[in-house]
Amino acid sequence: MTDINGERRARAAGGVLVAATVAAGLMAGAFYVFACAVMPALARSGDRVYVDVMRDINDVIQNPVFLLVFMGALALAALAGWQSRGLPGSRWIWAGAAAYALAFLVTVVGNVPLNDALARPGDPAALRERFEDPWVAWNVVRAVLSTLATACLAAGLTARGRRPARSAPRTPQRPTAPHGSPHPTGH
Repeated sequence: MTDINGERRARAAGGVLVAATVAAGLMAGAFYVFACAVMPALARSGDRVYVDVMRDINDVIQNPVFLLVFMGALALAALAGWQSRGLPGSRWIWAGAAAYALAFLVTVVGNVPLNDALARPGDPAALRERFEDPWVAWNVVRAVLSTLATACLAAGLTARGRRPARSAPRTPQRPTAPHGSPHPTGH
């Protein structure tokens, strides 16, 4: 007898896990681009340009699409972990959820307060001095954590995709003669 509801739940759980993996990957990519391109490019600019551009980035990044993915990755990873309990790959999924939760926490506790401080009026050189190095360091931490989260969620997805093969019915074996000859008489 087939458990149709169980199959539907498993498919829905698989969909949540795929969505969590994609969302975490998108965030890892965003943080990676900041680490590899945006911040090194801004490092070449003067203080006024640096502060103005970072303020603009901080303003425009707070949009529904970014926030949906940023917060959705956390919720989806946690839901995927809960749905995976007792299933193959659940430890990978929980590890991915934990790694993304840490990346989220780093953003909220490390990067956002620095962004808020940069938004306040002040001398561009002084603002940049207090902002640049710690923000870049926290960004690298969250890039690594969200990349780790993506890898763990993908490993969980892979483990869930590997289901134990059904046992084939056993067929009786013909007796073999000594030395591997298929004929019992040895001929």
